Amino acid sequence: MAIEPPLTDLPIKTADTGFYRGFSVNVTVISKIIISALVVWAIFWPIQSGAVLNGMNSYILGNFAAWYIWVVAFFVIVCLALAIWPTAGRLKLGLDHEEPEFTNFSWFSMMFGAGIGVGMLTWAVAEPVAHFGSNPETIKGLTTGGAADNVRMAYKWSFLHWGFSAWACYGIAGLSLAFFSYRRGLPLTIRSSLTPLFGKALSGPLGHVIDIVAVVATILGVAQTLGFGVEQFVAGLSRIGIGGLVNAEGGATMAGIIIAIIVIMGASTLSALSGVGKGIKWLSNINMVLSIFLLSFFIIFGATWFGASAMFVGLWDYVLALPGMSLNVWKSDGVEGSEAFLLAQWQGWWPVFYWAWWIAFAPFVGLFLARISRGRTIREFVLGALIVPALMCFVWFAWAGGTAIDLELNGGANGVIFDAANGDKIFAMTEFMLSPIADALAWAMALLIVVLLMTFLVTSADSAVLIVNTINAAGDEGPKARPHILFWGAALGLVVAGLLISGGTSAIQTAMVIGALPFSIVMVLMCFSLIKAIFNDGRREAAGVPTLAEPSATPAE
Repeated sequence: MAIEPPLTDLPIKTADTGFYRGFSVNVTVISKIIISALVVWAIFWPIQSGAVLNGMNSYILGNFAAWYIWVVAFFVIVCLALAIWPTAGRLKLGLDHEEPEFTNFSWFSMMFGAGIGVGMLTWAVAEPVAHFGSNPETIKGLTTGGAADNVRMAYKWSFLHWGFSAWACYGIAGLSLAFFSYRRGLPLTIRSSLTPLFGKALSGPLGHVIDIVAVVATILGVAQTLGFGVEQFVAGLSRIGIGGLVNAEGGATMAGIIIAIIVIMGASTLSALSGVGKGIKWLSNINMVLSIFLLSFFIIFGATWFGASAMFVGLWDYVLALPGMSLNVWKSDGVEGSEAFLLAQWQGWWPVFYWAWWIAFAPFVGLFLARISRGRTIREFVLGALIVPALMCFVWFAWAGGTAIDLELNGGANGVIFDAANGDKIFAMTEFMLSPIADALAWAMALLIVVLLMTFLVTSADSAVLIVNTINAAGDEGPKARPHILFWGAALGLVVAGLLISGGTSAIQTAMVIGALPFSIVMVLMCFSLIKAIFNDGRREAAGVPTLAEPSATPAE
């Protein structure tokens, strides 16, 4: 039987007139209702919502931890296999004659800034410090928490959470969306990536459900990032002399949360109105330059050799241990305080939480990566999206986190850094480094970090608003109605505020872990769909059947 041409037409009904003109009413309205209900529930019934979310989170961690661990390992394998597979690796994410729209520097800047850059300012210091104190090896008694023999373990686990696994989640989503949108001519929306499995049925309710799941996951995943960022932003404002924003325990006050969200979401909404090629591109370039400056400060004036050792030895340990760390699932024996209980608890707090975070972030970052990667080959995309940003994260962790550990071990910090709140650790560290020289320098560095943090947060937030609108508009990348951009900007800010009020960042974490679960299933289907499409395209080429949606071609029925 002759092989059929690929599907190159997936009609998605959008409104022709009125407030929702150009938008899929089913996806947009239902997504708005779900997010609005979450906001109202979290703000007006904070105790009840916190209790329910925590109960659901406990159930998911108890029953789906293995799913999260193994599914992310599967994403890494699929990405690497597609890059190695000759038939797949040479394919362009676009028509054969198309070239990349952005330079490599802008491409990496936008990829890093929107994907993970904001996390570096919190976790590049906080996470190595946390694992230096406790990790599976300390639980097993193989190393000593807070001692020199635990440094390598701290970096092995830090690299796991921010390395190839994280970017494989983004890579799968980005590859699928770019392949089916730019090679097949299908709408740039999540449902298009599943057409080899479900065909034109995705034009109807099934496709609507998939896109709604993606929108909700995106809002919750970005809310997680903004939640951490808001707390750090408030800590930074306090460090540069703005009072009344931090309570006695070092956390953000209600006033601090509100001010930070108004500033960040106001700037991000204005940036979103200008589009990807203007506001987001320039912001990404600015925060890349500022982050290189800050990182250079840690490399030159921080723990230069300690950081170099952490980088290269940690990378070696990470690569060797990656298969075991990626596949191992610890089961609790139910005995509180036992080794098995503590290992399972630690895995829920760290890898499972992170895998849920990256999966929830994947529709946003994936669609954004697809948007900025048109014209690149699959192999170029995988190597660029998995390896380069991961190495950038490793460099940050090695020298920023390494400086913190070295100052505490050998530099006389005496808990100044370790005892600070996670978001405040980088400020505490730079102040400790610079205050002996000049308080003005310490203040100037704190200001630079606040500006850099804001550009990262604005880049993430405005990118998310544009991505959500693209999904709601059936993949239309063109200008969107301003009221919808304003709505999603406000909604994102209210989700962060509501969940912070109802239970702090832990409430955001819980909501995000719950929201990521259904989208993880969609991502597994994306993998099989992409593999099936590429395999069938090889057969089509051999049979002389077109595989591309040329601009002048008539869509296949």
